[in-house]
Amino acid sequence: MDISKVSKISGLPTSTLRFYEEKGLIHSIGRDGLRRVFNPSVIEHLKLILLGRNAGLSLDDINNMFTAKGPDIDRELLAAKADELDKKINELVSMRDGLRHAAACTAPSHFECPKFLRLLNIIGKKRGNTSKL
Repeated sequence: MDISKVSKISGLPTSTLRFYEEKGLIHSIGRDGLRRVFNPSVIEHLKLILLGRNAGLSLDDINNMFTAKGPDIDRELLAAKADELDKKINELVSMRDGLRHAAACTAPSHFECPKFLRLLNIIGKKRGNTSKL
């Protein structure tokens, strides 16, 4: 399958496919004129790369999981990423709940609302030091 077909099926621009090939994440099996040709299995490979990127893995992390025999998943790395996602989800849920409350709060000023002030503290803690704000 030539690079344009891979691009169309995967939704990735050809420049990304060439970059992934440069990084060793995918491999062409030859050329048809000037166009790279890939094995149809490259689509599954690209899905795995996309999954890793969506989970926050670097391209190097993903590349380290590919072997000649197929993917060799780093389970410890995935567990650590899952823990990071859990933390981020909890932060986002707190933020969402605080914003919903702020939108509906009937306090004369948001700075008089304890729940809104807690939201500000969450943001301050996330930045590490509120004195820098």
